Amino acid sequence: MPIFLDRHDMTGFTASDVAEAHRRDMEIQADYGVNFITYWYDASRNSGFCLIDAPDAETAMEVHRQAHGHVGLEVIPVDLSAVEAFLGRVSDPHVHGHHDEIEPAFRTVMFTDLVDSTAMTARVGDVKSVELVRAHDSIVRRSLRDVGGREVKHTGDGIMAAFDAADAGVRCARAIQVGFETFNLASNELLHVRIGLDAGEPVADSNDLFGKTVQKAARICAKAGSDEILISEALRALVEAEFPTEFREEATLKGISAPERIFSVLWQ
Repeated sequence: MPIFLDRHDMTGFTASDVAEAHRRDMEIQADYGVNFITYWYDASRNSGFCLIDAPDAETAMEVHRQAHGHVGLEVIPVDLSAVEAFLGRVSDPHVHGHHDEIEPAFRTVMFTDLVDSTAMTARVGDVKSVELVRAHDSIVRRSLRDVGGREVKHTGDGIMAAFDAADAGVRCARAIQVGFETFNLASNELLHVRIGLDAGEPVADSNDLFGKTVQKAARICAKAGSDEILISEALRALVEAEFPTEFREEATLKGISAPERIFSVLWQ
């Protein structure tokens, strides 16, 4: 059966209320041939998300309607492996009786991109180019492991990754740039990377999982120069107390309707 992720406005709900609603869904799910796999709850943003294995979105929402009446505002089809890569789990949270420990679904998304990778291949050849891309991958993946980030996919000359915490994403980006700086001190072939980050919820004005956030992070990465880390204004608001930044520009990003204020993270 297809897998769906829905979004709920949880204004006025507590974490215990959300857990109880999930329990009620599970009580009657078998009557509809539906499996409510897990959920996320974000008190600060008044949002909740359910991961559902169902014949179709309408049947999943009917279970919500019959169980407690709180139907999702948006529903999108998702892939389980993508959900796990972005959100870290596809099973119920281990709350140990403390429902306030349920983590939100808000995530930070990061793109890395090797600068002038096409020119590099033409200059050093395919074999050496593959070795250098592997060096990039090693630096990025080590930095991801150090902060608990997750690789979502390899883009050919870069990596898309997700982080549970905003500060972890920026800390990883800074570590990556330091890693490349160290690599270049000992290498005859210099490597430079650009990095872009944004943060958001999994279902927000899009038919794709983290569609708007992924799109914006990719566009911001494309704006970055060599050895630069650029972040969205939304992400800066979450990390400005910990990381020094400076205003870079206000830009119109392809596919994004409103102009975006972009900030550079100072890492050197």
